Amino acid sequence: MTAESGTHTGREQRLSSRTPELVLCAVDEPLARAWESVPDTVDGSVRVHRGSVLDVVAQAVVSPANSLGWMRGGIDAVYARAYPGVEQNVRSAVLHFHGGELPVGEAVVVPTGETAPAWLISAPTMRRPGERLPDDTVHPYLAARAVFLKWRDGQLEQGLDVRQAVDTIAMPGLGTGVGGVAPQTCARQVAAAWEEVFSAR
Repeated sequence: MTAESGTHTGREQRLSSRTPELVLCAVDEPLARAWESVPDTVDGSVRVHRGSVLDVVAQAVVSPANSLGWMRGGIDAVYARAYPGVEQNVRSAVLHFHGGELPVGEAVVVPTGETAPAWLISAPTMRRPGERLPDDTVHPYLAARAVFLKWRDGQLEQGLDVRQAVDTIAMPGLGTGVGGVAPQTCARQVAAAWEEVFSAR
């Protein structure tokens, strides 16, 4: 329950006035099972989708890319095929706003060129393509936090607040493919990022 929906108790009273709907997507069972722990541990509209992120009705999808904006592997390659031109949009935004390298812990929002989802939120989980992340990485947390902060505080180039344009965010695993992050680690870190950003400060 979000804080705008009426009656609140306990932790729900600490939730900020509005959150996006977050759809956690998984095409493999280990990640799906790990994602299932998240809705029970956070406040807000969070649900699990077993299947492709492309099948979710959402205004934005999350790209757990690399800092250089290349979209050649994993879910990023799927996005690049589905939304021709989106990789160039990401790379142009990274160059324009971040000098060519988007640090882990930051995010950019770019148009997909499609009606739905209209936006892609690029939040790198690794610096370079194909990087294997260490067991003690916090990069899924940093990437998720960047996504949620961008939704809460960011603006699109047209001056519109991201939260005005995006009601639903579809998120695949963050670093769970090439990065080698354990699904449970990813789920735990995404939940922690959600609570940090959307619990009242």
